[in-house]
Amino acid sequence: MHLAVLGINHKSAPVELREKVSLNDERCGSLSEHLLAEAPITEVVPLSTCNRTEIYLVASRPEAGRREALASLARTAGIDPAELEACAYFHEGESAVYHLYRVAASLDSLVVGEAQILGQIKEAYHQAHAREDTSVLLNRLFRNAIEVGKRVRTDTRIGENPVSVSSVAVDLVKRVYDDLEGHTALLLGAGKMSELTATHLIANGISSVLVSNRTLARAREMAARFDGTPVPFEQLGDYLALADVVVCSTGAPHYVIRKGEVERAMRRRHNKPIFFIDIAVPRDIDPGVNDVYNAFLYDIDDLNEVAAANAAEREKEARKAEKIIQDEVKEFSRWVSSLEAVPTITELRRMAEEIKQGELEKARRKLDGLSDKEMQRVEAMASAIVNKLMHAPTVELKKAADERGGYMYVESLRRLFGLNGRSRREEDGRRSDG
Repeated sequence: MHLAVLGINHKSAPVELREKVSLNDERCGSLSEHLLAEAPITEVVPLSTCNRTEIYLVASRPEAGRREALASLARTAGIDPAELEACAYFHEGESAVYHLYRVAASLDSLVVGEAQILGQIKEAYHQAHAREDTSVLLNRLFRNAIEVGKRVRTDTRIGENPVSVSSVAVDLVKRVYDDLEGHTALLLGAGKMSELTATHLIANGISSVLVSNRTLARAREMAARFDGTPVPFEQLGDYLALADVVVCSTGAPHYVIRKGEVERAMRRRHNKPIFFIDIAVPRDIDPGVNDVYNAFLYDIDDLNEVAAANAAEREKEARKAEKIIQDEVKEFSRWVSSLEAVPTITELRRMAEEIKQGELEKARRKLDGLSDKEMQRVEAMASAIVNKLMHAPTVELKKAADERGGYMYVESLRRLFGLNGRSRREEDGRRSDG
């Protein structure tokens, strides 16, 4: 049996194709059901996010598993398999394990260090497990991947230092206001970046939102999305004194907020700080605003500079995460190797032979009156008992090797006979001998 993953992501495929192959819960269920009906495939976990769609599987024949996964995903999306194949990647064995661990650690994300992917992996696995689409191999793989993701976030600083312009802006705001609760944000303009920044502000606890736009209907529409208050553009100066955070993103060819207006607003606020985020190009806010006491102004270049520095810091932490992942992949590979039927049978027979020889040695000491011929009969009887006891497990393990859940039999047998601990002790012994 072999682990494998087939998928596309933001690096390999355009958004138009990613949209087509995106899988909701119902699609995940029907796709898994179809794949498990195919002989080569015994376990399946589909994973679908805004930036990736992947199918993790266990198959007796990797190439056959790849073909089935590709054809099923293309059929589900209603596209030509050739279109999907041109953008798809396929990993098997250790490469598949390494890929999932990197995804869980957010090293394969559009924004390295983002936290959402780990929750999406948990949800994908829990749904597959609830459908009984997983068994020993994918159960262990996904549980390990989730732990790897947690460990990377605990042992490195990869999730610190925001790297998108909107998240950087909010991070800088939080340096001025330790707690955003009880504060008000004024959004000037209804651009995408302004909207993203507002989303981050709300997620971080901003209490109220004012929205102003030259077109009042557009201001009302955006205010409704944030449960905010629309502000007529002509009354902007009156509302400026109410804002603790001002986010500007208009298409105006000139400044829409000038130094004098900010000075008047600050007098009305008794010099309580205002944080200005100017994301517009050309700029919306007079640079002279930065000279006003307790007015903090950042434009798009300031934010990009911080974002780039933060991204470099995350890349440094990503190298630490890679070392953690490589160690964990090796550990998982050792565990998988222990589940192979033939090595387990060999190990079980070796253990039985050692027990037999030990008991025969005891018998020789106690039955020293036996002739050589009689002792040979005792040895033959002991060998016959061992062979008969070993016959059924050997046959069943070989039979189970290509069945769904076959690893379960191997794992159970290893636990029952203490082979897991035995293998570790033998390995440690070999290391010390070396």
